[in-house]
Amino acid sequence: MKPALSPIRHGGDLQAAVRRYGRPAAEWLDLSTGINPTGYPVPPIHGDAWRRLPEDDDGLAQIAARAFGAQQALPVAGSQAAIRTLPQLLGRGRVGVAALGYSEYAPAFAAAGHDVVLLGESDFAQPSLADGLDHLVVVNPNNPTGRLLPPEALLNWHATLARRGGTLIVDEAFIDCTPGHSIAARSGAPGLVVLRSLGKFFGLAGVRCGFVLGERAWLDALDERLGHWTVSGPARVIARAALADTAWQAANRDRLAACGERLSALLRRCGLQPVMQPLFCWVPHEDAARLHDALARHGVWTRRFDAAGDCPPGLRLGLPPDTPLTWRHLEAALAAVMRR
Repeated sequence: MKPALSPIRHGGDLQAAVRRYGRPAAEWLDLSTGINPTGYPVPPIHGDAWRRLPEDDDGLAQIAARAFGAQQALPVAGSQAAIRTLPQLLGRGRVGVAALGYSEYAPAFAAAGHDVVLLGESDFAQPSLADGLDHLVVVNPNNPTGRLLPPEALLNWHATLARRGGTLIVDEAFIDCTPGHSIAARSGAPGLVVLRSLGKFFGLAGVRCGFVLGERAWLDALDERLGHWTVSGPARVIARAALADTAWQAANRDRLAACGERLSALLRRCGLQPVMQPLFCWVPHEDAARLHDALARHGVWTRRFDAAGDCPPGLRLGLPPDTPLTWRHLEAALAAVMRR
C-alpha cells in the first residue's frame, strides 16, 4: 500500500488569512514564508530587457556557477520548474523523500511513476539511509524542521546511490546563510543534482529564478525538456547583479544571522523550543493548531504543519522585517498568546 501524500501547500497565502479573520492585509505581520524580508535592492532595468527575447548566452549561467562554486549551472524558472521535471528524467524506482518537508517533491515523483518512500526525521541520522533506495531527495537545511546535515553524510549517500546508477537530489534553497554546508562544488559528479534559488536568501521569490547544478549531459537533457526562455530577460538582469554582489551577500549573511538569533531568543523567552535557521524558526508543539489560530487573532500569520512521520505538529516562523514596530508587534502577540 502506497503512503498517503500530503497535499501541496505553501506559505505566503496572506489573502487566505484576510478572508478567514477579517483583518486587512496591511495590518498583518506575515511570517508564513522563509523569504528574506529585506531582499536584494533591485537595480534599474534597461528597456531592452523588456523588449528583447531572453538570451541564454548573457553570462548568467557562468556567474551562477562561479557564485555557487559549481562546474556548471542551468538557470530555470525557480527551482520549482526543475522539481516538476527532473523526476521524468530519472529511471523509475524507490525515491526517499522526507515525510515532513517541502511538499512538492513527493507528488512530482509519484506523478512520474516512482515509488515514493516517506522518511522520518530519525531516518536522516542513519548512515545506511540510501540502502534500498534508487533516488534520494534531501532538502538541506530541511524546510520546515531546520535539520542541517554535514556534507560528509550527503556525499556518503551519494556514493551509495551512484554505485547503483541512482541519484541524490539536494535542495539548497536555504543554504546561502551557511555556505560551508553546501555540496555544490561536487555537483559535476554523476548521480548528484543540486538546486539553488534566489527566492530565500536574496529575497527575490517574485523573480522566479533558480539554478540546477549537475553534470553537463544531465543539464542539457533538462534544458531540452524545459525549452527556450524559461527565465525572463528582466529576471536574468536582476539575477546577474545579485549573484555578483559579494559585498551585499556577506553583509546580508551577518544581518540574517543576527535577526535569526533575535527571533529564536524571543521564542525561548516565551517558553517555546525553536530549532533555528537564520531565515526561519521551526517550533514543534503538540498544540500547534491553537497557537497558529491564537497568533492569527493578534495579526501574526505563521505556517502550521501537522504531525508527519516521526515529527510532532509545529509552526514555522519566518523573520519579521527588522523594524522596532514589527518586533514589538510580534513580542506582544507572543506574550498574549503564551499567557493564555
